Amino acid sequence: MDLDVLGVLLLGAGPVALVVRRRYPATVLGVVLATTLGYTLLDYPRGPIFLALIVAFVTAVMKGRRVEALVALALGYVGFLWAGYLLGVEPAPSLGEALGLGAWLLLLFAVSEIARARRERAIELARTREAEAKRRAGEERLRIARELHDVLAHNISLINVQAGTALHLLDEHPEQARPSLAAIRQASNEALAELRSVLDILREGQESVPRSPTSRLAHVDDLIAKTEAAGAHVTMRIEGDARPLAPGVDLAAFRVVQEALTNVTKHARDARVAVEISYEDRELTVQIDDDGVGAPVGAPSGGGRGISGMRERAAALGGELEAGPRPGGGFRVRARFPVKPEGAGRP
Repeated sequence: MDLDVLGVLLLGAGPVALVVRRRYPATVLGVVLATTLGYTLLDYPRGPIFLALIVAFVTAVMKGRRVEALVALALGYVGFLWAGYLLGVEPAPSLGEALGLGAWLLLLFAVSEIARARRERAIELARTREAEAKRRAGEERLRIARELHDVLAHNISLINVQAGTALHLLDEHPEQARPSLAAIRQASNEALAELRSVLDILREGQESVPRSPTSRLAHVDDLIAKTEAAGAHVTMRIEGDARPLAPGVDLAAFRVVQEALTNVTKHARDARVAVEISYEDRELTVQIDDDGVGAPVGAPSGGGRGISGMRERAAALGGELEAGPRPGGGFRVRARFPVKPEGAGRP
């Protein structure tokens, strides 16, 4: 049959429908299949109409509409054979040609399915990478918040205590306010120095744990002196042989002592405090006991980074931290960190 108006419409309907194939893959496949079968059954001259059907079929598979694609494949195959064998529209294909066409259609489906699976894996991989990037960004924000809390909370608490003392003494005993004002100046200078240290490391993009020269267990005496200046009575005992520790463990243990003494300054400034540091072969234990009320377990400190921040530090290093009231009164903070045995790694 020569190409007439209906033939032109059928020939053009398929390519036009392909414009929206990504949005409506199954519908477009049905439209293109119908126009292709109609064109074939009406015995119009062979043309590029089958290309539109292939594109619609592949798109449906890529969009996950596999059932619809298989149904369309079966209908198209049966329709083509029907046109040849029963209607005589086209020369009836031989058995080999019919089997070859079926194999070609199945191969087309398999290739489309493989492409779809690869595409979905690529999308899933991109989502996983994005989720991992968000997780790392969240962890980095927590790390920064923890570091800023640690370097500021202790000194700010001391400044608050000493400022209150200075205000109390300033009117009647101004000469006695001088030590408190000097302590405020020292604490503020130390806070600024530690803050600069953290910001410098963050600015350089280093992944290592920020450290300042005084953020080590060897300088716990400085923390004790400042806590005693705020009114507490602190004793310290070291068990075992003190030795160099991994930087992360050294800093984390120091921060635990710092946070515990900060809570004493805030909640029980006149308390008696016992700091105990125990060096064992494979474990470092830090324990701080006081006879005051301490900080309520789970209560936020310094913007929510107090006890929870200590637990995060310990857990990140494979250790654990316990904080809560002591039997008989007072408050206890106890942290344990795994360490390498003394002499490990030496030749």
